Amino acid sequence: MPLEQWGAHGSSARTSQQVPFRHFRRVSPAPRSVFWFAFLFPIPMLIRHVPVKSILTASKLPGCDFAANPYVGCPHACRYCYAVYMKRFTDHPEPWGTFLDVKEAPPLTHPEKYRGKSVFLSSVTDAYNPYEAEFRKTRELLEQLVDLGVSLGITTKSNLVLRDLDLLKQFESVQVAFSINTLDEAFRRDMDRASTIAERIEAMQILHDNGIPTVTFISPIFPVLTRVFDIIEATHDVCDEVWLENLNLRACNRGVILGYIHQHHPQLNRLYDDIYLRKDYTYWHELSQSVEAYAVENGICLRNYLHADVTGQPRLLQ
Repeated sequence: MPLEQWGAHGSSARTSQQVPFRHFRRVSPAPRSVFWFAFLFPIPMLIRHVPVKSILTASKLPGCDFAANPYVGCPHACRYCYAVYMKRFTDHPEPWGTFLDVKEAPPLTHPEKYRGKSVFLSSVTDAYNPYEAEFRKTRELLEQLVDLGVSLGITTKSNLVLRDLDLLKQFESVQVAFSINTLDEAFRRDMDRASTIAERIEAMQILHDNGIPTVTFISPIFPVLTRVFDIIEATHDVCDEVWLENLNLRACNRGVILGYIHQHHPQLNRLYDDIYLRKDYTYWHELSQSVEAYAVENGICLRNYLHADVTGQPRLLQ
């Protein structure tokens, strides 16, 4: 269906069982002093401390030698999160977003192994979820990597990353990407329990002002509901790159997201069914062309994962 029918910019969105491990405890959400948004969602969290050999694992992600996941699970509880599949490997019957495994790893035994390598935080969690303020596993890792000349990449939805500004400024190569897929707080609250959009943009501004390269990662793009051009315009002055990634639905979340669309945005039923049930990708192709033209016209460095090829490499426009 032609992109123009939906509007080039889109339309606005509307307003346990315990598994034996060494240690576990059930706690209330992070205290108000950590993040106000956690306090707004009084969902008990199952916290387990799990011994592991390392939180760094070799990665096949494009441009990434190692991925670091200090936690299993994520209190941000994004309804579209692909990492829900991790439950299959961790014996968690609890709903996604209600448990957190804190990985207890010894200091790096062979730190030279990572010298000059690229490290990504994180692939299946947010390394700066609210409980990082208490457990500090991400900061512990950064303290071990800072003198190894690693190329550090961080993707987050949290302004807690600002706590580690002192360390980030010591890395020779570092980039921080903030996931932003809406400017509408009502829609954001429907989808995640992370920092507000205003907090993310403010954190991006502070990092940018301190010489830390930043990225506006427009992901996941909800057809029509994610106003891509508005987000680019809102963050253009505080980021160095823009990345695009479409909403991918898997068996674990397809029903949840399509059910949400059918309930709250029934005018989009046919479009979402075309894309996610009938595999018609016309919308993505047209959106991709429009954003690439806009990027060229406005001198924006764009990584377009809507056009990722079989190797996973994005189209890069500079």
